[in-house]
Amino acid sequence: MRYIITLIVGLVIGAAAAIFLLGVPRAKTLPGSLVGPPPGTPPAHTVIVSLPDEFLDGLLTTVFKDLGPPTFNISSGPDLSGARIEQAAFQGGCGGVTIAPEAGDVKTKVAFDGGKILAPLVFSGSYGLLGNCMQFKGWAQTSIQLSFDQPSQTLFARVNVEGVNLEGINPIANNFVTVFVRSAIDQRINPIEVLRPSQLQLAIPVTGSGGTVQAKVKEIHSEVQDGALRLHISYEFSGAKNQPAG
Repeated sequence: MRYIITLIVGLVIGAAAAIFLLGVPRAKTLPGSLVGPPPGTPPAHTVIVSLPDEFLDGLLTTVFKDLGPPTFNISSGPDLSGARIEQAAFQGGCGGVTIAPEAGDVKTKVAFDGGKILAPLVFSGSYGLLGNCMQFKGWAQTSIQLSFDQPSQTLFARVNVEGVNLEGINPIANNFVTVFVRSAIDQRINPIEVLRPSQLQLAIPVTGSGGTVQAKVKEIHSEVQDGALRLHISYEFSGAKNQPAG
Protein backbone atom coordinates (compact mmCIF):
# COMPACT_ATOMS: atom_id res chain seq x y z
CA MET A 1 0.00 0.00 0.00
CA ARG A 2 2.83 2.41 0.84
CA TYR A 3 4.38 1.75 -2.59
CA ILE A 4 1.06 2.45 -4.32
CA ILE A 5 0.62 5.73 -2.44
CA THR A 6 4.21 6.75 -3.24
CA LEU A 7 3.65 5.92 -6.91
CA ILE A 8 0.44 7.98 -7.08
CA VAL A 9 2.10 10.94 -5.34
CA GLY A 10 5.04 10.66 -7.75
CA LEU A 11 2.73 10.70 -10.76
CA VAL A 12 0.90 13.77 -9.48
CA ILE A 13 4.13 15.61 -8.74
CA GLY A 14 5.57 14.58 -12.10
CA ALA A 15 2.51 15.81 -13.97
CA ALA A 16 2.51 19.12 -12.13
CA ALA A 17 6.24 19.61 -12.73
CA ALA A 18 5.89 18.79 -16.42
CA ILE A 19 3.14 21.36 -16.85
CA PHE A 20 5.11 23.95 -14.86
CA LEU A 21 8.38 23.45 -16.76
CA LEU A 22 7.07 22.69 -20.23
CA GLY A 23 3.72 24.40 -20.25
CA VAL A 24 0.42 22.95 -21.45
CA PRO A 25 0.75 21.77 -25.08
CA ARG A 26 -1.11 24.19 -27.35
CA ALA A 27 -2.31 23.05 -30.76
CA LYS A 28 -1.50 25.41 -33.61
CA THR A 29 -4.42 27.14 -35.26
CA LEU A 30 -5.10 25.88 -38.75
CA PRO A 31 -5.29 28.47 -41.54
CA GLY A 32 -8.62 28.87 -43.27
CA SER A 33 -11.86 27.04 -42.41
CA LEU A 34 -12.27 23.47 -41.22
CA VAL A 35 -13.31 21.07 -43.95
CA GLY A 36 -16.72 19.60 -43.22
CA PRO A 37 -18.90 16.90 -44.80
CA PRO A 38 -20.40 17.53 -48.24
CA PRO A 39 -23.89 19.08 -48.42
CA GLY A 40 -26.88 17.07 -49.59
CA THR A 41 -26.90 18.85 -52.94
CA PRO A 42 -23.38 19.20 -54.34
CA PRO A 43 -22.40 22.71 -55.49
CA ALA A 44 -21.97 23.35 -59.18
CA HIS A 45 -18.64 22.55 -60.80
CA THR A 46 -17.68 19.95 -58.18
CA VAL A 47 -15.21 17.13 -58.75
CA ILE A 48 -14.61 14.24 -56.37
CA VAL A 49 -11.12 12.92 -55.70
CA SER A 50 -10.86 9.59 -53.88
CA LEU A 51 -7.73 8.68 -51.90
CA PRO A 52 -7.79 5.04 -50.72
CA ASP A 53 -5.69 4.04 -47.74
CA GLU A 54 -3.59 1.78 -50.03
CA PHE A 55 -2.45 4.91 -51.87
CA LEU A 56 -1.30 6.56 -48.64
CA ASP A 57 0.35 3.35 -47.44
CA GLY A 58 2.41 3.34 -50.64
CA LEU A 59 3.31 6.98 -50.09
CA LEU A 60 4.53 6.35 -46.53
CA THR A 61 6.45 3.24 -47.57
CA THR A 62 8.29 5.28 -50.19
CA VAL A 63 9.12 7.99 -47.64
CA PHE A 64 10.70 5.50 -45.22
CA LYS A 65 12.45 3.51 -47.99
CA ASP A 66 13.77 6.25 -50.28
CA LEU A 67 13.95 9.36 -48.08
CA GLY A 68 14.53 7.93 -44.61
CA PRO A 69 12.52 8.28 -41.38
CA PRO A 70 11.39 11.88 -40.70
CA THR A 71 13.37 13.35 -37.81
CA PHE A 72 12.52 16.48 -35.84
CA ASN A 73 15.57 17.83 -34.02
CA ILE A 74 13.82 19.93 -31.41
CA SER A 75 17.02 21.25 -29.86
CA SER A 76 18.12 22.96 -33.08
CA GLY A 77 15.02 25.08 -33.53
CA PRO A 78 13.13 27.67 -31.46
CA ASP A 79 11.84 26.51 -28.11
CA LEU A 80 8.30 25.23 -27.80
CA SER A 81 6.96 27.22 -24.89
CA GLY A 82 9.56 29.72 -23.73
CA ALA A 83 12.84 29.54 -21.85
CA ARG A 84 11.59 27.06 -19.27
CA ILE A 85 11.32 24.20 -21.77
CA GLU A 86 14.75 24.97 -23.23
CA GLN A 87 16.34 24.80 -19.78
CA ALA A 88 14.46 21.65 -18.82
CA ALA A 89 14.61 19.60 -22.00
CA PHE A 90 17.29 20.79 -24.41
CA GLN A 91 20.44 20.05 -22.48
CA GLY A 92 23.59 19.33 -24.46
CA GLY A 93 21.75 19.12 -27.77
CA CYS A 94 19.55 16.31 -26.50
CA GLY A 95 15.99 16.45 -27.71
CA GLY A 96 14.40 15.02 -30.84
CA VAL A 97 11.77 12.70 -32.22
CA THR A 98 12.10 10.27 -35.15
CA ILE A 99 9.07 8.70 -36.80
CA ALA A 100 9.58 4.97 -37.43
CA PRO A 101 7.72 2.74 -39.90
CA GLU A 102 6.70 0.17 -37.30
CA ALA A 103 7.44 -1.39 -33.93
CA GLY A 104 5.93 -4.62 -32.70
CA ASP A 105 2.28 -4.81 -33.69
CA VAL A 106 1.95 -1.06 -34.37
CA LYS A 107 2.60 0.45 -37.80
CA THR A 108 2.80 4.08 -38.83
CA LYS A 109 -0.04 4.51 -41.30
CA VAL A 110 -3.12 6.46 -42.25
CA ALA A 111 -6.46 4.69 -41.83
CA PHE A 112 -10.01 5.79 -42.64
CA ASP A 113 -12.40 4.41 -40.05
CA GLY A 114 -15.60 5.54 -38.36
CA GLY A 115 -15.76 8.71 -40.41
CA LYS A 116 -12.36 9.83 -39.12
CA ILE A 117 -8.82 10.02 -40.45
CA LEU A 118 -6.64 8.09 -37.99
CA ALA A 119 -2.86 7.97 -37.99
CA PRO A 120 -0.90 5.92 -35.43
CA LEU A 121 2.71 7.17 -35.35
CA VAL A 122 5.54 4.98 -34.12
CA PHE A 123 8.47 7.02 -32.77
CA SER A 124 11.72 7.01 -30.87
CA GLY A 125 13.71 9.89 -29.49
CA SER A 126 15.75 11.47 -26.75
CA TYR A 127 14.90 13.92 -24.01
CA GLY A 128 17.14 15.89 -21.67
CA LEU A 129 16.05 15.88 -18.03
CA LEU A 130 18.14 16.94 -15.02
CA GLY A 131 21.42 16.58 -16.91
CA ASN A 132 20.62 13.15 -18.34
CA CYS A 133 19.75 12.32 -21.95
CA MET A 134 16.95 9.76 -21.79
CA GLN A 135 16.13 7.54 -24.75
CA PHE A 136 12.49 6.67 -25.30
CA LYS A 137 10.24 4.94 -27.79
CA GLY A 138 6.57 4.28 -28.23
CA TRP A 139 3.68 5.31 -30.43
CA ALA A 140 1.08 8.06 -30.54
CA GLN A 141 -2.55 7.68 -31.53
CA THR A 142 -3.44 10.69 -33.65
CA SER A 143 -6.28 11.92 -35.82
CA ILE A 144 -6.03 14.29 -38.78
CA GLN A 145 -8.15 17.42 -39.27
CA LEU A 146 -8.41 19.17 -42.64
CA SER A 147 -8.73 22.88 -43.33
CA PHE A 148 -8.99 24.86 -46.58
CA ASP A 149 -7.67 28.38 -46.92
CA GLN A 150 -9.45 29.89 -49.92
CA PRO A 151 -7.28 33.02 -50.36
CA SER A 152 -4.07 30.98 -50.52
CA GLN A 153 -5.77 28.07 -52.35
CA THR A 154 -4.16 25.56 -49.99
CA LEU A 155 -5.53 22.48 -48.27
CA PHE A 156 -3.96 22.06 -44.82
CA ALA A 157 -3.99 19.25 -42.27
CA ARG A 158 -3.30 19.15 -38.56
CA VAL A 159 -2.20 16.09 -36.62
CA ASN A 160 -4.05 15.97 -33.30
CA VAL A 161 -2.39 13.79 -30.64
CA GLU A 162 -5.06 11.86 -28.76
CA GLY A 163 -2.80 9.60 -26.73
CA VAL A 164 0.88 8.75 -26.19
CA ASN A 165 2.03 5.22 -25.32
CA LEU A 166 5.61 4.97 -24.02
CA GLU A 167 7.76 1.90 -23.36
CA GLY A 168 10.10 1.46 -20.41
CA ILE A 169 9.81 4.98 -18.99
CA ASN A 170 9.86 5.80 -15.28
CA PRO A 171 6.33 6.86 -14.22
CA ILE A 172 7.52 10.32 -13.13
CA ALA A 173 9.55 10.92 -16.30
CA ASN A 174 6.61 9.60 -18.32
CA ASN A 175 4.75 12.90 -17.83
CA PHE A 176 7.68 14.99 -19.10
CA VAL A 177 8.20 12.81 -22.16
CA THR A 178 4.46 12.72 -22.96
CA VAL A 179 4.23 16.53 -22.93
CA PHE A 180 7.47 16.73 -24.92
CA VAL A 181 6.24 14.31 -27.62
CA ARG A 182 2.88 16.07 -27.91
CA SER A 183 4.58 19.45 -28.29
CA ALA A 184 7.17 18.11 -30.73
CA ILE A 185 4.51 16.64 -33.04
CA ASP A 186 2.37 19.77 -32.94
CA GLN A 187 5.14 22.32 -33.29
CA ARG A 188 7.31 20.51 -35.83
CA ILE A 189 4.70 18.76 -38.01
CA ASN A 190 1.68 21.09 -37.97
CA PRO A 191 0.29 22.49 -40.11
CA ILE A 192 0.86 20.23 -43.14
CA GLU A 193 0.35 21.56 -46.66
CA VAL A 194 -1.58 18.69 -48.24
CA LEU A 195 -2.45 20.32 -51.58
CA ARG A 196 -0.91 23.57 -52.84
CA PRO A 197 -2.31 26.04 -55.40
CA SER A 198 -0.34 24.42 -58.25
CA GLN A 199 -2.07 21.11 -57.42
CA LEU A 200 -5.57 22.54 -57.03
CA GLN A 201 -5.94 25.32 -59.58
CA LEU A 202 -6.49 24.79 -63.30
CA ALA A 203 -5.48 26.90 -66.30
CA ILE A 204 -6.85 25.69 -69.66
CA PRO A 205 -5.63 27.55 -72.77
CA VAL A 206 -8.31 28.16 -75.45
CA THR A 207 -6.31 28.95 -78.58
CA GLY A 208 -9.27 29.86 -80.78
CA SER A 209 -10.52 32.43 -78.30
CA GLY A 210 -7.11 33.87 -77.56
CA GLY A 211 -7.25 33.34 -73.82
CA THR A 212 -7.26 30.99 -70.86
CA VAL A 213 -10.03 29.55 -68.69
CA GLN A 214 -8.92 29.65 -65.08
CA ALA A 215 -10.45 27.52 -62.35
CA LYS A 216 -9.97 28.43 -58.68
CA VAL A 217 -11.23 26.36 -55.78
CA LYS A 218 -14.26 27.87 -54.08
CA GLU A 219 -14.67 25.32 -51.29
CA ILE A 220 -13.68 21.81 -50.27
CA HIS A 221 -15.71 19.19 -48.38
CA SER A 222 -14.61 15.73 -47.31
CA GLU A 223 -16.02 12.40 -46.24
CA VAL A 224 -14.61 9.02 -45.25
CA GLN A 225 -16.31 6.25 -47.18
CA ASP A 226 -15.45 2.62 -47.99
CA GLY A 227 -11.88 2.88 -46.72
CA ALA A 228 -11.09 6.03 -48.67
CA LEU A 229 -10.99 9.79 -48.17
CA ARG A 230 -13.22 11.53 -50.72
CA LEU A 231 -12.53 15.21 -51.35
CA HIS A 232 -15.38 17.20 -52.91
CA ILE A 233 -13.65 20.13 -54.64
CA SER A 234 -15.90 22.92 -55.97
CA TYR A 235 -14.51 25.31 -58.59
CA GLU A 236 -15.39 28.73 -59.91
CA PHE A 237 -14.37 29.64 -63.46
CA SER A 238 -13.15 32.85 -65.05
CA GLY A 239 -11.69 33.75 -68.43
CA ALA A 240 -8.61 35.86 -69.12
CA LYS A 241 -7.60 37.15 -72.55
CA ASN A 242 -3.99 36.75 -73.59
CA GLN A 243 -1.96 39.92 -73.27
CA PRO A 244 -0.83 41.32 -76.63
CA ALA A 245 2.90 41.19 -77.29
CA GLY A 246 4.60 44.46 -76.42
